[in-house]
Amino acid sequence: MIDDIDRLRRVLLENRSIAVVGLSANWHRPSYFAAKYMLEHGYTVIPVNPAYQEVLGQKCYPSLREIPVPVDMVDVFRKPEDVEPLVDEAVAIGAKCFWMQLGVINEAAARRAEAAGLQVVMDRCVKIEYARLFGGLNWAGVNTGVISARRPVLPGLR
Repeated sequence: MIDDIDRLRRVLLENRSIAVVGLSANWHRPSYFAAKYMLEHGYTVIPVNPAYQEVLGQKCYPSLREIPVPVDMVDVFRKPEDVEPLVDEAVAIGAKCFWMQLGVINEAAARRAEAAGLQVVMDRCVKIEYARLFGGLNWAGVNTGVISARRPVLPGLR
């Protein structure tokens, strides 16, 4: 399981296309806010939710298996008990990373994903981690120990 700064940073640098399972079209939902933020920071976001045709101007797919383009990361905004079948779908589409959002804790799914060779992050928000590790947070009550006045140079993102 990935939970240290160096590996989290590497995951966010190497996995540029994100299938967001459970992405809501409601602007006040955490999934919408996180996906919008990642889109604004250069990531490809692929919504996965059978309830919508489109979210954030992106075509929405009913399942991971129906996405016609390569996916690096599967970012899960679902109840913990709904996560295990998504591991099989993530493996089937060739994803490299299986990310479970804040509050999404499923140890069995994490073990299965790791056994299948996926990088696994659990109980963390992709938007918060990106902001924390790449200078998007400031001293507004946040003291993570990794924030600096210097912006990190991101390889290939100039």
